[in-house]
Amino acid sequence: MEIRVLRYFLTVAREENITKAAEKLHITQPTLSRQLRQMEEELGKTLLKRGNYNVKLTEDGMLLRKRAEEILDLVKKTETELAGDNEEITGDVYVGAGETDAVRIIARIVQKIRQAHPGIIFHNISGDSVDVIDKLNKGLIDFGVLFESADISGFAHIKFPVYDTWGVLMRRDSDLAPQPYITADMLADRPLIVSRQREDLVGLSEWLGLPKERIRISATSNLIFNGSLLVDEGMGYAITLDKLINCSGESNLCFRPFYPLKPAQMYLVWKKYQVFSKAAERFLEDFKRETIQ
Repeated sequence: MEIRVLRYFLTVAREENITKAAEKLHITQPTLSRQLRQMEEELGKTLLKRGNYNVKLTEDGMLLRKRAEEILDLVKKTETELAGDNEEITGDVYVGAGETDAVRIIARIVQKIRQAHPGIIFHNISGDSVDVIDKLNKGLIDFGVLFESADISGFAHIKFPVYDTWGVLMRRDSDLAPQPYITADMLADRPLIVSRQREDLVGLSEWLGLPKERIRISATSNLIFNGSLLVDEGMGYAITLDKLINCSGESNLCFRPFYPLKPAQMYLVWKKYQVFSKAAERFLEDFKRETIQ
């Protein structure tokens, strides 16, 4: 498959119309149709369901769309890395991270670097541990921020000098709100809002120390901001990290840490034997200098 033809395919997927896609690409409709047919023949798969006025992706087409987007992102990343001036450090640094206050440490380090090298651009890619590990393995990001609960054995890593704290986000009018901390038994039979990593009932039972028969999951949410809206509407109690939702002032919500304390240690991780761009290499050097005591 040629990169050019993958771009053609993605344009057709977006437009859902070969004629409109051809106009966007500034090529003729017969040329575009021929290129797509040749790609289908090469792969031995039907990628498009062709109608009178539009086209839709088949299941194989949807898979190719996902892979093509990843391939073209990697091509763009590589082109940017190679296009930099040999003297001046420029380029992009890609860091995948879930929601954590530790991103502030990364931001401070990047800001210092950018004062000396304003040509460096920082990209924060949000996602949970599953997303971050997937993008690391595919080379779509340079670094990831993972919690100790994730399997980091296959990656080079550095421990963050700080940790987050697990607790419960709830409405201020909850009967648990006056408590200074939350124990697992306080959550028994109450509706819980959890992340994708915590929705496994057996794992959540072990982590909380609460019988699974007493755990009631009412919703899941990968983004705690969206989860906080569910809490605000009375859907339940969100198990989350501290310092992610502003509970001060007139907020209807409050956060209470678990007792005993449940710290969440974080690591900056990257692929072993990774060859970095100059910008990513500079970031790693400064991160080590700032965090390793």
